[in-house]
Amino acid sequence: MAGILSLAWARVRADAWLLLQRTIAATVSWVIAKRVFDHHEPFFAPIAAVIALNASLGERGSNTMRLLLGVGVGIVVGELTLVVLSGGYAALALSTFAAMTIARALGGARVTIGQAAASAILTVVSANDQAGTERLFDAVIGAGVALGFSQFLFSPEPVGLLRRVESAALADISHGLELTAGALERDDYELDERALNSLRDLRDRLGELTRLRRASSRVARHSLVWRSQMAPVAHEKENADYLDLIGSSCLMLTRTAIAIKTPERRTFAPSVRELAKVVDDLEKGLGDAQTRQGAADRALDIARRLRRNDTPSKPTLAAAHMAAQMVAVDIMVFAGVSSDQAAGAIQASNGEPRVSLPPHTPRIPFFSRRRRE
Repeated sequence: MAGILSLAWARVRADAWLLLQRTIAATVSWVIAKRVFDHHEPFFAPIAAVIALNASLGERGSNTMRLLLGVGVGIVVGELTLVVLSGGYAALALSTFAAMTIARALGGARVTIGQAAASAILTVVSANDQAGTERLFDAVIGAGVALGFSQFLFSPEPVGLLRRVESAALADISHGLELTAGALERDDYELDERALNSLRDLRDRLGELTRLRRASSRVARHSLVWRSQMAPVAHEKENADYLDLIGSSCLMLTRTAIAIKTPERRTFAPSVRELAKVVDDLEKGLGDAQTRQGAADRALDIARRLRRNDTPSKPTLAAAHMAAQMVAVDIMVFAGVSSDQAAGAIQASNGEPRVSLPPHTPRIPFFSRRRRE
């Protein structure tokens, strides 16, 4: 029971600031509709504000426009249905189906389809000349407040959006490599399976990164606060692309490493643990050029040492050496070294490639300082 309560509290604490934003937006929308425009029961203004902001960071502006599209389609369909059928069960069924069909045909997301249906139902059930237009006006008020929150007052910093999920992915990769090193050191075949599963599960994290790559670009394009961040976001997106490669090469490294037989497993374990430490250090300093350079240098050193060693006679160990070198190359490229330089540096016995400077995290606007969304 204590564990369940602790987990519930952790969830609430993690999203407390976002929940507070939705509450404030709902209240502001109600006040505007009620006091400024004198709507009698402007219930949809706060509802629209909450629904619009009830989306993942980076997608709240898009969610607002989807909501408005759905409301507009539903009201128009509902009003036209009333003209033809004058209400009743048939009008309710027809307007609901038609509104959802049109919303889907327009490429609407689920929130668009749901709002189209809800708006059509309310319009037909109310059967009031003012119900549809007032609902649409309330939706515009709620959406306007939501856009003010999502695009200006509490607009998430786009480079920070990417770096948070990059950091989480790197932490998962480091953990998977640590498990692999432990399995090799202890000759623990149960730990082998845990290491493999850990890196396979990384696909979910990388899927989230793919979503945020698109979202960060939208934030930079559409937010008045972050429009100047288009170039840094594009640069960070290029770096983020290489996380997929690191995840794939680390999974290959684990698969080849756990195939090694005793006693070679223990001799190879330190190289895997070193790579895990490099990834861990990189995760803690993504925005720091010196940290990235240090990670690239250490990855290069590991790859060179593996290459300088005589080619192992056993195929499984040789494959593991090659996989570790590939991981090192991917780490270097993610840190900011070009792929040609990274591969060439491993072949050469000297020379240290330099990483490009990472995009800086810009100053957070006053209203967004409460939490770096």
